[in-house]
Amino acid sequence: MSDYAVEDSAEIYGGRVFSLRKDTVRMPDGQIAVREIVVHPGAAVVVALDEHECVVLIRQYRHPVRGYLWELPAGLLDVEGEPALDSAARELAEEAGLTAARWDTLLDLRSSPGFSDEAVRVYLARDLTDIDAADRFVGEHEESDLTIERVDLDEAVRWVLAGRIENAAAAAGVLAALAARVSGFSGLRAADAPWPAKPGHAS
Repeated sequence: MSDYAVEDSAEIYGGRVFSLRKDTVRMPDGQIAVREIVVHPGAAVVVALDEHECVVLIRQYRHPVRGYLWELPAGLLDVEGEPALDSAARELAEEAGLTAARWDTLLDLRSSPGFSDEAVRVYLARDLTDIDAADRFVGEHEESDLTIERVDLDEAVRWVLAGRIENAAAAAGVLAALAARVSGFSGLRAADAPWPAKPGHAS
């Protein structure tokens, strides 16, 4: 149990993707502080690694930074009741046109815990299969001009270290995949491993 007691909590803004909440918190020493929190539904991210140990990267426009970023297939956990693994599989299919026969949990992230409760689970997907072109999802808005590229994992690591991959989950996922490869991908958690940080406290 935390020693930081929430004395009052109120929503300031409710949007389509996230909401903003103001908490009044009593510190362990008795002082009172106000904290503004971005409430986020969470996200699932996929490191899709093919038989040649190439990782599937997506170049997508991100309006807040007014530019294109290299990222991994990913999406919000915004479908009521959908398990995070199903969300990951859906995003891999929609954004990269792929399915995967093998899934593992690669790592869990708290993206910006100083101001947001966002939780991210990064999966490792292997044994990839292309979806028939006729069955592929057609994106809109920013997803309408996605660029998909398969990059050798070692080269992707160099992209991270060179600052070419700036997306936090993508950088962490690529580096975690490299670390996992060193051990022969042994010791990874199951795809449905417990995830206490996930909104709703379900895996």
